[in-house]
Amino acid sequence: MCRSIKTLRPPALPEEATEEDIRAAALQYVRKVSGFRAPAAHNREVFDRAVDAIAEATAELLDGLEVRGTPARQGERAG
Repeated sequence: MCRSIKTLRPPALPEEATEEDIRAAALQYVRKVSGFRAPAAHNREVFDRAVDAIAEATAELLDGLEVRGTPARQGERAG
């Protein structure tokens, strides 16, 4: 399952990761950790919240990374 999670930062990904890329990686992570490809109805809410939280954390991580030799991402802090 997690083998399909790809590196989302340059230079491994030539363009900026999209929200779709980030969400797909988060979904794969939650599937692997939970052991469920698709959760039962009684687990759907917590499963979806975990995907949302991981996607948010991933976007924050990617926005904050400084990768040498690559142009600054739009929206990065100055300095």
